Amino acid sequence: MQTFHFESIGIVHSPYREKFGIPRQPGLVDAEATLELLPPYNRPEAVKGLEGFSHIWITFVFHGVKRSEWKPMVRPPRLGGNERVGVFASRATHRPNPIGLSVVELSGIDCSDKKVVLHLKGADMLDGTPVLDIKPYIPYADNVEAARSGFADKAPAPLLEVVFSAAAGQQCEELSLHYPQLPRLITDVLALDPRPAYQAEEGREYGVILYDFNIRFRVTVGCVEVLAIESVG
Repeated sequence: MQTFHFESIGIVHSPYREKFGIPRQPGLVDAEATLELLPPYNRPEAVKGLEGFSHIWITFVFHGVKRSEWKPMVRPPRLGGNERVGVFASRATHRPNPIGLSVVELSGIDCSDKKVVLHLKGADMLDGTPVLDIKPYIPYADNVEAARSGFADKAPAPLLEVVFSAAAGQQCEELSLHYPQLPRLITDVLALDPRPAYQAEEGREYGVILYDFNIRFRVTVGCVEVLAIESVG
């Protein structure tokens, strides 16, 4: 058996500070993030020409997943968390090699102060994610119109209406002065119902950390109410 050693070329900075709440695929939530290249890869010439592409592929490590003995079968959330499929028929984070692959929008490149930073939209990566490689997305090769998608034939629609309590609404309005994306991020993340299928209890209080805030919420029939926004910094 061959083994390989890789080193990270960059690190992702995102609003997702824990696994809970991260969209299960890229592009479902228009979250902004950055990818900072690390030395010796933080050279402007390494990204010369990349500005001509609207999207990029990012190969990364699921560094927040506890390593254990791999299993050949997993339970995809798209199947309700109960039905099993082969690990290679899924995009589950628990894999023989904890490697992820996402296509994200490239909204800009900043080469200044001896740094190279890529600005991303639609990222689905945990803050601090190590990046192994970057490649441009090429539509004629990467977009296969006749492709079949198995059990994930279309993007999941928002499941829940999101409302804010009076206190949470005021907190969100005040915080939006420094975190302008926060209101939409909260709404988009919670509308997709981040709860695991086996914990989808109505009336139970949950918390999801976005940026440096714990967003406390509870779910009732068809609706999620944001109860409070608490600082965790």
